[in-house]
Amino acid sequence: MQFFRCQICGDVFIGNAAPSNCPYCGGKAKYLVPVEQWTDENLTVTELSEISRKNLEKALQLEVDNTPFYRSASAKAGTMKLQGVFKGLAKVENEHASVIQKILKCEFPPPNPVNSTATGDDSENLRIAHEREIEASRFYAQSSVQATEARVKKVFLALSEVEADHIRLERELMQA
Repeated sequence: MQFFRCQICGDVFIGNAAPSNCPYCGGKAKYLVPVEQWTDENLTVTELSEISRKNLEKALQLEVDNTPFYRSASAKAGTMKLQGVFKGLAKVENEHASVIQKILKCEFPPPNPVNSTATGDDSENLRIAHEREIEASRFYAQSSVQATEARVKKVFLALSEVEADHIRLERELMQA
């Protein structure tokens, strides 16, 4: 058995080989390292620039709002496949919120109730999810460029990549 730790979320994966994505935050394989090589990069963030703080706070709210939306979509899904997809997305979004919260060293804000509830229509929920992921991916890519802190840049880049994977998944599901 091998032990890998994610440089984005810090969680440990145990297996025969590193997975293609972190099973917790969705980070690409490049962020999974043998546990002996892992260091807590959050400790390098002692101060945040104003733009990084603002972008991290917005990102935290996005992820906090997306988590209950996906849970709601899962509960209302018409198929087991979509139920599983939405449940998995809820877990990943929640993990993203945890990653951001650790950098900000703050509490989770409450979710915005308007943004947290899914409809009873699977197609509409996929459309809404797709729009949210596009917005998040663009925002995270932009935020990675604006960040002055190496850790913040890395996290925003990783989150942008994960959200791009979600966009591709939702696009496939909408075309099915």
